[in-house]
Amino acid sequence: MTSTPETILDIANLCVSVRGEDGSREVVSSLSLTLKRGETLCIAGESGSGKSMTALAIMQLLPQPAGRISSGQIRLGDTELTTLDERQMRRIRGDRIAMIFQEPMTSLNPVLSIGRQLTESIEAHTSLSQAEARQRAIEALKAVRISEAESRLKQFPHELSGGMRQRVMIAMALALEPDVLIADEPTTALDVTVQGEVLELLRDLQRQHGTSVILITHDMGVVAEMADRVIIMRQGRMVEEGKTSDIFARPRADYTRELLAAVPRIGGGVGRQKSREPTEVSKPANVADVKDLHVRFDLRGGVLGRVNRRVHAVEGVSFSIAPNETLALVGESGCGKSTTAKALAGLVPYGGDIVVGGRNLSGLGRDERKAVRRDVQMIFQDPFASLDPRMRVGDLVAEPLVIHGIASREERLSRVATLFERVGLSADQMELYPHEFSGGQRQRVCIARALALRPKLIIADESVSALDVSVQARVLDLLKELQREFGVAYLFISHDMAVVENISDRVAVMYLGQIVEMGTRDQVFSNPRHPYTKRLIEAVPVPDPAQRRSRFARLDQEIPSATRRIGDAPLKLSLQDVGNGHLVAAEG
Repeated sequence: MTSTPETILDIANLCVSVRGEDGSREVVSSLSLTLKRGETLCIAGESGSGKSMTALAIMQLLPQPAGRISSGQIRLGDTELTTLDERQMRRIRGDRIAMIFQEPMTSLNPVLSIGRQLTESIEAHTSLSQAEARQRAIEALKAVRISEAESRLKQFPHELSGGMRQRVMIAMALALEPDVLIADEPTTALDVTVQGEVLELLRDLQRQHGTSVILITHDMGVVAEMADRVIIMRQGRMVEEGKTSDIFARPRADYTRELLAAVPRIGGGVGRQKSREPTEVSKPANVADVKDLHVRFDLRGGVLGRVNRRVHAVEGVSFSIAPNETLALVGESGCGKSTTAKALAGLVPYGGDIVVGGRNLSGLGRDERKAVRRDVQMIFQDPFASLDPRMRVGDLVAEPLVIHGIASREERLSRVATLFERVGLSADQMELYPHEFSGGQRQRVCIARALALRPKLIIADESVSALDVSVQARVLDLLKELQREFGVAYLFISHDMAVVENISDRVAVMYLGQIVEMGTRDQVFSNPRHPYTKRLIEAVPVPDPAQRRSRFARLDQEIPSATRRIGDAPLKLSLQDVGNGHLVAAEG
């Protein structure tokens, strides 16, 4: 190995093998790379290309007993990691090298509070007292802009949104200020404003401590903003490596050019031909009408555990969705997007009116609700948590057909095989289990499952956030093709404004549980009226290193809390721009 004094990580001829029923196969082949102190190295490529397996090999966290390093060396400073036992690696993980994982819900312990999970690593690697470790945990949560950081320590992972859980994971990784930080899709679940702040946090860490970062991402805008060097991987092999400016300006490999061509860009969707608008005379009834929707969750406190506070997760939301229309719902994580979707799917209690196919959900019996659910399907944000790990994925996709008694067994198999091919998977993969797929591949299984019943409305909650750009482009094209073919409507929830512009007909912008702006795609993107909408659009990373920002915008204040005392009026949002592009919440 040819390490230099400034090299902090040196990988030579790394090969990683995974043993399956059909024998052993190589998922990383002859990979060599170096990481210098204070450098950001981005690894990009399709899901299943070996990016995450490389990260797990560095951390010595390959799934056992199937995964193993078959050959090669991994040197962290003067330490050869491949020769260390588990006890020795525990001392290094978190302290010298830390990792932010792709799926926070499967990385956080569901039975331990957020505070306990944050403080246990701090106490394990430092001499801080319990009180000092708790204070550092609070500071770490504040650093990733989590409101009411102190009270969050008492909460459990299931009580937080997907984006909030990801911020907790980032806080855990940053708390010990490691020499090397491996970030595996660290901003996948985050909206663009928080994404910008998290990326700026990583830059701060580098400026202050010389931290080296390996950033694994499918977001080429993030690559352009952050990377000093880029490695492109495909099918376990490096196909191209170079300076970021060279990769974007003069890509040598055909695969790299395909990746860059598939990147959605702000401005690429405005002006495209929209779905044909029906005339007033021929305008069909809406697939869904939501009026004055509110969802509130009670919080208990005090010695007697009485309800004393209430989270106003969704407050006074109204919208409609027509057949063959895509309404995009955008806003920061925790703003109420997913809660709105769950209410529409009948998964959480709510107030107000939700009418689907002319039927008000609040007045339906059990059998009628089952019939409505056939027309409304949902693609969830976290694919691993929404797939039963004990079932083969082919059976998971066929399950809705079985529940509703549709088609014979042979017909179901044929339909499922067709769905697999349409979402970019092969029929041979129907016999596999969820854990045998990458994160992006699992999300494609979820999309196939949602399509199985040919519903009238699909609620897509961050449905393409886990996909690399080339697969993302194919899935978005597939969704649009299915819309043209079947007239299906979409409620499309996303933090990726470029994707929203590409697929939406109308856009609704949410903040603190309320819709602050709604209009056609062209209206919202070409002439945003609300300062918060402007901030969302301005925060989108540009996939061009020549337009890299020296600093991301940072907020001077925390997001106001949506939690109110019992008896207090709901929050009202002011249109005032407080100087940093954010909104303020006024007392009701």
